[in-house]
Amino acid sequence: MFKELDPILHSQLRLAVISLLISVKEAEFTFLKEKTNATAGNLSVQINKLKEAGYIEVIKQFSNNYPQTICKITKNGVDAFELYVKALQTYMNPHGEG
Repeated sequence: MFKELDPILHSQLRLAVISLLISVKEAEFTFLKEKTNATAGNLSVQINKLKEAGYIEVIKQFSNNYPQTICKITKNGVDAFELYVKALQTYMNPHGEG
């Protein structure tokens, strides 16, 4: 009856990052840090986990001689998010009504 929730996306911070990237497709690290109110260290660890899972792509480059990290959601990330939302709905509507 209840579907298994993706443990990668079931972390509040990782879910927040993926949710933001679903709407904007790609974002700078500083934008994600500001929107999630996460520390740089914690956000970096969680971004790495999303990258290892293949849910996001991380591009490191320089902009005006400053390092810049851009995160882009992948097709796998979009698919995983959609499956996660569907699985979550089984918890919100356990009798399959509506």
